[in-house]
Amino acid sequence: MTPEEVEPLADEIGNYLVRLQRVRDRTIAHAKSTDGIDPAAYACLFRLINDGPMRSGTLAEAMYTDPSTVSRQVAQLVERGHVERQADPTDGRASVLAVTDSGRAAAGRIRALRNEKLGRLLADWPLQDLEDFARLMDRFVTDYELARPTFAAVEPGTRTAR
Repeated sequence: MTPEEVEPLADEIGNYLVRLQRVRDRTIAHAKSTDGIDPAAYACLFRLINDGPMRSGTLAEAMYTDPSTVSRQVAQLVERGHVERQADPTDGRASVLAVTDSGRAAAGRIRALRNEKLGRLLADWPLQDLEDFARLMDRFVTDYELARPTFAAVEPGTRTAR
């Protein structure tokens, strides 16, 4: 496709992403936290479950956020017993964050609630639409993650990094 063909579709998709982010932000802001923990902290929990124990700085990089934000979120998880600090096996002077059994149980409850809500939302979609959407969403998010480092170097209104 040419840039001229892509641009109107990119604009449309961008507008949908803005709408989705607004709806998600509002939903999270009004959601009751589970176990008294900020819903944003659960993203850290799920990342640790998926990727295994890691240092706080590595977690911040994986979450695409700053270390102070991750530190606040991890503190909530540690306080509730969902995450614990363990000696780093490669450097005993440092520590890694690891999910506890309590954290795995909490993540299971959050995942079940999320899946139940999404299930209600998607219940009337044909199976083929769901399969296509899941495949395309995976492709979009993967490509976005891969391209993310270049976005900061691109000037507005240009198509190439400087």
